[in-house]
Amino acid sequence: MPTHSETRRLPYSAQQMYDLVADVANYPQFLPWTAAARIKSVDDKGDHSVMDADLVISFKVFRERFTSRVVLWPEPKKIDTEYLDGPFKHMKSNWGFVDVEGGCEVEFFVDFEFRNAILQKIIGVVFNEAMQRVVKAFEKRAQALYG
Repeated sequence: MPTHSETRRLPYSAQQMYDLVADVANYPQFLPWTAAARIKSVDDKGDHSVMDADLVISFKVFRERFTSRVVLWPEPKKIDTEYLDGPFKHMKSNWGFVDVEGGCEVEFFVDFEFRNAILQKIIGVVFNEAMQRVVKAFEKRAQALYG
């Protein structure tokens, strides 16, 4: 079960980075291996909102749809994602954004395992590199939007 965690300091505000990561519908424009995104529902709970979204991931010959529940916490600027349906045994991720001098600190954590043993082996070999590419894609998107 691969996990990946990293913290980055970026020259953007915590609000800008929170907004970027919360904009799931636009992931196919910049996120590697993301072929499509569809927001199924958004439920405003007052201090947070709950979004159910489908993402289509495409990696080599594999193309899979999965559904996640994304919990958006605007005040503490945190985003929690849990897996609902698709090719994973389990999947969860967390983002946190804190303003610091000169920008913000972004914390990212992901833990997942594919049901398909072949896909799990393929991703296992390049997992850390793949997760670094994902985080880098968010950085490049921030530069394009806010730079």
